[in-house]
Amino acid sequence: MKHERIVITGIGLTSPLGNDLETFRKALLAGQSGVTSFPVRNMGDLPSGVCEFEQTKYQKRKEVRVGTRAGGIGIFCAHEALLNAGLELDNLDPSRIGTYLGITEHGNVETETEVCQLFDHYDEEVKYWSHHHNPRTVANNPAGEITVNLGLTGPHYTVGAACAAGNAGIIQGVQMLRLEECDVALAGGVSESIRAYGIFAGFKSQGALATHEDPTKASRPFDRGRNGIVVSEGGCIYVLERLTDARKRGANIVAEILGYRINSDGTDYVLPNPERQEECIRQAVDNAGVNLADIDLVSSHATSTPQGDEQECKALRNVFDENSSTLINNTKSFIGHSMGAAGALELAGNLPSLEDGYAHATINVDELDPNCELPGLVMNEAIQKKDGISIILNNSFGMLGINSVLILKKFTD
Repeated sequence: MKHERIVITGIGLTSPLGNDLETFRKALLAGQSGVTSFPVRNMGDLPSGVCEFEQTKYQKRKEVRVGTRAGGIGIFCAHEALLNAGLELDNLDPSRIGTYLGITEHGNVETETEVCQLFDHYDEEVKYWSHHHNPRTVANNPAGEITVNLGLTGPHYTVGAACAAGNAGIIQGVQMLRLEECDVALAGGVSESIRAYGIFAGFKSQGALATHEDPTKASRPFDRGRNGIVVSEGGCIYVLERLTDARKRGANIVAEILGYRINSDGTDYVLPNPERQEECIRQAVDNAGVNLADIDLVSSHATSTPQGDEQECKALRNVFDENSSTLINNTKSFIGHSMGAAGALELAGNLPSLEDGYAHATINVDELDPNCELPGLVMNEAIQKKDGISIILNNSFGMLGINSVLILKKFTD
């Protein structure tokens, strides 16, 4: 594999705080929560992160009905990313565009809906089961829907990496560009999680579903009163290119991807292992060819669960000592946990830091849990780093002990 420099030249997203990076970033700096109440089948209204984007901007109404929510999110983000990158499909070879999307799960929404319709309206008569069910629920669906919509003929697949998937999708795109399997990579993550009541029910049965009388305060990483995850939907797709190709076409370069690492805890289904998380961070730093002191900002994964936040904080304290000048923030406090999209979407919210030097805050920290004390933790108000922000480390971890870390830098020649 050639170790070519890989850069981001376009970003497309939909989030509970808006459908473009400028709107998303403005809300983050203002400390504005995007969490609201959402009706969940069998469970009532629950704190959730909901995306409001124009579904028919790039799809016909029939296509929206036939496709999935995750696929629709992916299609919207892919179009917006290409537009942001200044790329026109008519000028590209569709066989040289690869699509790599991280997902936490897929097919839950469609299967639950079909089962409920059969029970509620059709007396369990299977002949009413949708003939669209199989293509809707195959694991490659969200990436596949993008290729069908855009007419892409290059490689496509999803990367199932639980809540580490957003980073994993980007990493896959980097690797495929270096292998010269594609010339443009659409890479990131998507999630339709709020449409599946089983996800809410599963977290509730684990004692890991957030509750709060005010939904905007339900997601509260590091706070002593945190009590669980706020489930969210969303998506973020990046246009990745080899630096040589981006330069050749005079592209605007958003950031350069320096390094990454994915590893496994190998210890528990749910409880994170701080030793393996620390190992993943250190190995990503080595892979990036930088020093720990070079890291200006860490985007933490913390999901607002009591044990999960503590474990990540242990790892971060072991890596960044009390004398560190590295800032640490959290985006889930604003939008909840967007599962397969989390790593990609949270990274997007922090990328403008490379230009303006601001680290957005972690909101809803009314009383910091002593077990979550961290050097450089940005709480409740954004901070502008005196010497600017040049390198960002993005944490994204998931169930079954999968850890992913991505490191990016402000582009310089």
